[in-house]
Amino acid sequence: MDFDYSPRTKELQAKLRAFMDEHIYPNEGRYWAEIEANTRAGKRWTPLQLIEELKPKAQAAGLWNLFLPESEYGAGLTNQEYAPLAEIMGRVPWASEVFNCSAPDTGNMEVLVRYGTPEQKKQWLEPLLAGKIRSAFAMTEPEVASSDATNICARIERDGDGYVINGRKWWTSGAGDPRCKIMIFMGKTDPGAPKHQQQSMILVPADAPGVKILRPLNVFGYDDAPHGHMEVLFENVRVPASNMLLGEGRGFEIAQGRLGPGRIHHCMRLIGLAERSLELMCKRVSTRVAFGKPIAAQTVTQERIAEARCLIEQARLLTLKAAWMMDVAGNKAAKAEIAMIKVVAPSMACKVIDWAIQAHGGAGVCDDFPLANYYAGARTLRLADGPDEVHRNSIAKMELGRYAQ
Repeated sequence: MDFDYSPRTKELQAKLRAFMDEHIYPNEGRYWAEIEANTRAGKRWTPLQLIEELKPKAQAAGLWNLFLPESEYGAGLTNQEYAPLAEIMGRVPWASEVFNCSAPDTGNMEVLVRYGTPEQKKQWLEPLLAGKIRSAFAMTEPEVASSDATNICARIERDGDGYVINGRKWWTSGAGDPRCKIMIFMGKTDPGAPKHQQQSMILVPADAPGVKILRPLNVFGYDDAPHGHMEVLFENVRVPASNMLLGEGRGFEIAQGRLGPGRIHHCMRLIGLAERSLELMCKRVSTRVAFGKPIAAQTVTQERIAEARCLIEQARLLTLKAAWMMDVAGNKAAKAEIAMIKVVAPSMACKVIDWAIQAHGGAGVCDDFPLANYYAGARTLRLADGPDEVHRNSIAKMELGRYAQ
């Protein structure tokens, strides 16, 4: 088995690393300072000037829309080629937006590329690809256990030449951004249909009458402004029938097409986050002395560093295998591998980041270092795009099925 990256991937890795060194790492302090300044000025939900300045530079460097395999729209990379690039971007949580490779826009663009009509692509996909607007994905609901998506109870009801939408969503990531112009909404069109044919997905303009942002939801105290994870009320929202994606009752089909790549992108970025955390840990323990010797010389520290390296390498190889499976056999054939990495990568990242926090002592839990923020993001991804338990159940059922009579 060849574990080497393609020549194109190596070329883009070099470009991406150079861009990160020149523009991203030196500006990490400015990023947080700008957020703090916006907060003090009462402009919490304002796009950051830093990121807007860097986007044209990323485009000029040929580092734009790398996530899309379709060469007509994106860079034409396979999942396997994109994986190591997403890992580099993932070393700084906000970096992926600079390259127009951040969620939920990536997943929403993939939905429009795969399932959108020419008119929908013209109106929404093109400005998303250009980075001129942003988007949101409205699926999870506070009233039901949304880990079982068949529970989703929001309604999409046909009324003449349009649809009327009613429901309450939360964790609608991206809805807090003033640049958010379009949401993909999942709801029931036919409650009497077979279980997996009740749901549909439809395009809802963010400024449609009846769409109301209720509140931002904090993640371990972080509101992630200006991106935000919002609770949103949809009250008698009317949209044209032409806004329906693919057709009534095909919401689960779209969800599987969307969430497969989305899950693997999250895992790739988590590996980068774990690498960065291990790097910070190694630098910290090499410069601090406790009980008469460097913390790096303490056996417990060395054990954790060694275990972290092993865990990261294992997660990376499994993620690359999943990416390769998606490329050669398709998302459906790779469902076991996708489920496995979705369990493995967040748990691995949480463990490595936790050890890095411990090595930093009190500094690890304050904002002088990014580790607390890293942990909040990694821990959240044990729930986002399906909780660990759902993926473990899927893996177990597939494994048991191999030995069924």
